[in-house]
Amino acid sequence: EFMQAFWDIEEAQAKAIQHLASFVRDKSALPYLLTFTELIIFAMKTHVDSLELQVDGCSLLLEILSQALEQDVVMALDENVTGSLLETVRKHSENEELLSLVCTLLMMISASEVAAENLREVGVIPDLLSILRNFLHNEKICLSCCGVLWSLAASENNVDQALLKSAVPVTSAVLQEHLQNGAVTESACSALWALSLQGCLTENEYEPTTVLLLDVFRMNPERPVLVKNTCLALASLLRLSEISALRFITDSKGSGINLIKDAYHLHYDDPAVVESICVLINEMAQYDDVVLDMLSQKMEELLSEIKSWFPSS
Repeated sequence: EFMQAFWDIEEAQAKAIQHLASFVRDKSALPYLLTFTELIIFAMKTHVDSLELQVDGCSLLLEILSQALEQDVVMALDENVTGSLLETVRKHSENEELLSLVCTLLMMISASEVAAENLREVGVIPDLLSILRNFLHNEKICLSCCGVLWSLAASENNVDQALLKSAVPVTSAVLQEHLQNGAVTESACSALWALSLQGCLTENEYEPTTVLLLDVFRMNPERPVLVKNTCLALASLLRLSEISALRFITDSKGSGINLIKDAYHLHYDDPAVVESICVLINEMAQYDDVVLDMLSQKMEELLSEIKSWFPSS
């Protein structure tokens, strides 16, 4: 009631948000999380110029969404939330601290199909790409933005193809910048895989993207989700391009076949990883020159071992 009565007074809204923050940490606040979210969003929209209020509001929204996830509470967030967050992004496009918070929120929200559709409709992709270009060094921002891109590109709903194509070089730049950061590369590989499935890579991008994914594979062999996503991204490239397949087996830093073998021996007991390896091997097998190389490196032994480990799959 206080927030609604003094909605136009910035200091009153800021104080109220601080008070709500202490209340939200109490489990008894669960029934009121959606109401709190609506009040915070209204305050943020009303006082969008106030950097301090935007930071405090986003921090509290993160707390609310995290609690909702922990307690399996479904938060039905409408276009007011996505629209307000995008307005914040555009008003404070140079503030790295705030953008980091907002991008994390957008990633959490985009997991919902309805929210992802709302984000598409308000035109978030150019903003995400601009943020990535300006803050390529920021691991948290890169992880979050690539997570949103993954949600948007993986959706069955139509997304502007030209926009998604413009995301490919930016996502590749994220991978190059953060090769040694497993969490960021996981997120970026997911986005790149979704973009390749949507047919967003040009012919000129097939080979360099293959080389880049091989580097990701080499740098992070112990991370199962990353290995799975990288294998699936490579498989989608090999499906499209024999040049990518030949690069995969002749890369100057070592053959991708050795990477597959190493990955299998690290993750042989993880069905999701092994399945992604099989998907990749299946794409390799469509090219005669690649098959010859597979035979020379005794890939049939690996396949026999996989069959014996997963006889019912």
